[in-house]
Amino acid sequence: SLYRRALQTSLSWSVRRDLWRVQAMNIRDLFEANKDVTEPRQLSKLLQETEATLQKWKHPDPYVPPTAPGGSKYERNIPCPILTPPAKFDV
Repeated sequence: SLYRRALQTSLSWSVRRDLWRVQAMNIRDLFEANKDVTEPRQLSKLLQETEATLQKWKHPDPYVPPTAPGGSKYERNIPCPILTPPAKFDV
């Protein structure tokens, strides 16, 4: 959703949750201010403006949780596969 992407974008710029919380509340206020808009043209305009703002604020190196795909710890310690020992042969 657009709201979730806005939160993730702001979190990429401020990894500290205590500082990010204020930004998250501001984003929520912006979305709440426009929740009653029902006119299709106005909705389309709001969506385009928000998409443009998100593109403008897109982080060049977004935050990825370490254990998520693309994170620094993703699949770092994969357990070894259980292999059956080779068959013995007579010489």
